[in-house]
Amino acid sequence: MGFFDKLFKKNEKTEAAPAAEPKAEPVSTKASIQAEPPKAAEPAPAPAEKKECCCKEEPKAAPAAAPAAATEETVGLQAADLGELLPGAPAGGKIKLAIYWAAACGGCDVSILDTNERILTIGDMADIVMWPIAADGKEKDIEAMEDGEITVSIISGAIRSSENEHMVKLLRKKSKIVVAYGTCACFGGSPALANLVSGADEILDYVYTKTPSSANFQADYHADAPVIPQTSYQAPEGELTIPVLYDVVKTLDQVIDVDYSVPGCPPLQETISHMLKAVADFAYNGVALPPKGTMIGVTTKTLCEECSRKKENARITKIYEPHEVDVKDGVCLMDQGILCLGPATVGGCGGRCTSAGQPCRGCYGPTEDVQELGASMFTAVASLFPVLDEDPTCGEDEIIEIMKEVKDPLGYFYAFTLGKSLIKRAVKEKGGQ
Repeated sequence: MGFFDKLFKKNEKTEAAPAAEPKAEPVSTKASIQAEPPKAAEPAPAPAEKKECCCKEEPKAAPAAAPAAATEETVGLQAADLGELLPGAPAGGKIKLAIYWAAACGGCDVSILDTNERILTIGDMADIVMWPIAADGKEKDIEAMEDGEITVSIISGAIRSSENEHMVKLLRKKSKIVVAYGTCACFGGSPALANLVSGADEILDYVYTKTPSSANFQADYHADAPVIPQTSYQAPEGELTIPVLYDVVKTLDQVIDVDYSVPGCPPLQETISHMLKAVADFAYNGVALPPKGTMIGVTTKTLCEECSRKKENARITKIYEPHEVDVKDGVCLMDQGILCLGPATVGGCGGRCTSAGQPCRGCYGPTEDVQELGASMFTAVASLFPVLDEDPTCGEDEIIEIMKEVKDPLGYFYAFTLGKSLIKRAVKEKGGQ
């Protein structure tokens, strides 16, 4: 029995008492990382009275550097004007910048290089005290710093291991400002799909004993007792340790306090330009930073509203993968039976994927009006079931047959946001069921 068979299964016993509703744990929603959503193109003025800032100097009474929303003439977020390429060091001296990569693929780290020649502006503005893929800053160097000595820490990736947790807590302690950079840091991303299994032990067992290459290795060399990496080993030279893999993957703001969030897998050049402008305006001109909790890089629209494809809200009678059909140019993918998460995803990317004939998978996360992307998308799909005037019903069997064509429903609807969903993780009841 598939996922949707269970979801829509008819009750055989009409008099049976309803199952107790599981008590949901408190869950962080978009409000937790967008306490005050970005305004329209015109930035909001800073408070008139002086306000104590987390940085060395009081911010001047100048407009806050907030990301601009899309206008009627543009699609998605437009790049910020960053001014002079080589402005020199700020009058108060270079700021300190740290970049850390937690549980992620590395794409977010590489995307920072999408600043292109603006990497020279960053070099003028900041001393990079840590960036594992590009600079030689060590953990001990960060530990030796005064608390709050780092101006900005940009952290990508979800929290998957004890090392991830230790490093983000250290950087939080040493930094004035922390930015959750990329979808994995903001919503859990692909790493959080591991929450659909029962825990780290199941993952380690599968990787080291069940995958074909590992199974062959174990059979050839360790048939009696399969070898799985241990977190601690007492070698003649002393104790050797590796990080502990956690049972649950968490988002960055579920572990430390986060000041700003930048979604995207990875964030786009336009988004990065707004983040860089906010930091540069603050460092060089004392311009107040956006309100804490701002999500940089999103608009007030949904991805559907930014998509250039024509929509007719056709009824779904069959679901296809993009490779199974000849995708028509300029026609809404949902109208062609291809599930697309655009109706539930916040705008900002300008419909990069849909313009190339690929459906949105929701890497920007949900709009501020909904608590989680997956549930919102389920509702959007349900609204397109074939309920017609001449036959105003859509039977459960028909719904099941349509939705059974989604090969991996949880992986599809929660590909990037499971870490922030109400589902949270898989659990096993007593008896292992």
